Amino acid sequence: MQRTRLGRTGLRVGVAGLGCGGHSRLGQATGASVQASAAVIHAALELGIDLIDTAQVYETEDIVGRATADRRDRVVISTKQQIVQPGTGTNGEPYKSAAEFAAGVEDSLRRLRTDHIDILHLHGVMPQQYAYCRDTLVPELHRLRDQGKIRFLGLTERFVQDTGHAMLDLALRDDCWDVMMVGFSLFNPSARTRILARATALDVGVLNMFAVRRALSQPEATVELVQGLVDEGLVDRAALDPDAPLSFLTEPGVAASLPEAAYRFFRHEPGIHVVLTGTGKIEHLTENVVAINGPPLPRQVRERLARLFGNIDSVSGN
Repeated sequence: MQRTRLGRTGLRVGVAGLGCGGHSRLGQATGASVQASAAVIHAALELGIDLIDTAQVYETEDIVGRATADRRDRVVISTKQQIVQPGTGTNGEPYKSAAEFAAGVEDSLRRLRTDHIDILHLHGVMPQQYAYCRDTLVPELHRLRDQGKIRFLGLTERFVQDTGHAMLDLALRDDCWDVMMVGFSLFNPSARTRILARATALDVGVLNMFAVRRALSQPEATVELVQGLVDEGLVDRAALDPDAPLSFLTEPGVAASLPEAAYRFFRHEPGIHVVLTGTGKIEHLTENVVAINGPPLPRQVRERLARLFGNIDSVSGN
């Protein structure tokens, strides 16, 4: 496993991190047993993964806690708390009070079977919610940090809706975040110019999410998404094969699959420290880790991707 320094945290972690949410949730979304999901975590550790990312709403904190309880010193645990009341739409209010937020952190500590969380993120924050996070919840995060219950402050965007990174644009004006989770897609690399350079200047650690979602794991979804971009005039129809728009990524000498190409693309993007990958299958996890540790895509392929999708900020690839 290649390793990196996670920005100002100073943590040395593997360049691949295990994501416990997404469409799989360690296999829980498709009926896997708790034991099978825990086995995925154990396999991740054996592969050299030491950053595990979960969240209150994923309902996988307890599995992470069970699987890492006897090896806590080997693991960097990243988890997230929502800022709104349970059952509230993600875009609005009512917000959790500082006391309610702190109670949620205590619940996470209990489920994770630990006395501290390495990185605690505010989860899926929208632009209109950011001021409340900064003014009300950041002081609470500082209090929790001073108590030793968290080590570093994190923030994640809601990339499905905020595809242009408006919230993180606001957050980077306040030098209070140690780690950010950023949406970065083959079809939407807008974080490259809007977020990553500024995060690097502030020495903020960056976790990459949305590396491989539906649009890269299902061929029909790839065609559908690209056709939509063509119809909107965002991609030149003549520049690709409409029936296999990303076939140039799997030509000889490039990559064996679209997911492999995507993982290698993100791993070598300046400003990204850790690429998150989520699955409920050990074989799939192993393939993804090998890809993330692979070499950069050929220069001409990277340049072609930039010509095709470099100016797009309207899709997530979910």
